[in-house]
Amino acid sequence: MAGPTRRMAVFCVMDQDLTMPGRKPPALELTEAERHAIETVVRRHTTAQQRALRCRVVLLAAAGLNHAQIAHQLPISSETAALWRQRWLACHAIPLVDLPVEERLADLPRPGAPARFTAEQVCQIVAMACEEPGAAGRPISQWSQREIADEVLKRGIVQAISPRQAGRFLKGGRSRTALDPVLVDAQTR
Repeated sequence: MAGPTRRMAVFCVMDQDLTMPGRKPPALELTEAERHAIETVVRRHTTAQQRALRCRVVLLAAAGLNHAQIAHQLPISSETAALWRQRWLACHAIPLVDLPVEERLADLPRPGAPARFTAEQVCQIVAMACEEPGAAGRPISQWSQREIADEVLKRGIVQAISPRQAGRFLKGGRSRTALDPVLVDAQTR
């Protein structure tokens, strides 16, 4: 009998913690245009779920909920609720016309590994692939990924490159309507 009563007391304490007085988060007020734009983003079927969740955070914050209450209603931490409230408030002065809801609640660029190839190197690789292989002293009629990688290394355009990476530069830069491939398909060789 003591077990269920004790469990109920723990839940009551948890609920009390959510509404306990403390440091109040900054107030977030939305104009009718902002509220309508946010609700539209939430209802849209093509909205990414992360962005819809961020919109819900802003709506709940505008309704007067604190970070713990928002975290209790949504599957996020109170730190995440605080982050998105702060991000919204940081760009709140900018009109919606200049900075739409989608951009206000978008991820910031994340750090990653630096690019291994410069734009100039990629351009040189593509330009080299547009040359005739015979002009480079290669006894072939069309470039393959391996031949391009070997020639790029021979010319000293880059220090190291795999055949697959050389192929990615050429296949990725081609327009969708290109009729002739720049590279010979490895399966047809």
